[in-house]
Amino acid sequence: MRRVFLPTAVVLLGLAGAAQAHPKLVSASPAPNAMVAKPANVTLRFSEKLMPKFSGADLMMTGHGGMTHAPMKVVGTATVGSDGRTLVVTPKSPLGAGSYKLAWHVVSTDTHRITGNYAFTVK
Repeated sequence: MRRVFLPTAVVLLGLAGAAQAHPKLVSASPAPNAMVAKPANVTLRFSEKLMPKFSGADLMMTGHGGMTHAPMKVVGTATVGSDGRTLVVTPKSPLGAGSYKLAWHVVSTDTHRITGNYAFTVK
């Protein structure tokens, strides 16, 4: 009699898929393409815990007074929150009215660097 261990094979394939997972952006505040009042910080929430040493973001002002200009880096810090899944970007000074672009990069325990970016406007 020939035995087939199909459930074991299915379990192994499922584990292999889970091991290949990457952190995904779950939510952002301000949200992509949002127009907001002056935020104290930008908060990104991810689906997995992040490695703080390899995760961060750059916030750039890309326009002011209805006109675009060359990106100007906003001075501040990017830190991983106590839950391990939240990246918080805190500008040194309050954000002025204008358009902004946030470029983020994160690494979780799978050690793959994931990047993304989006824009928002401060009124």
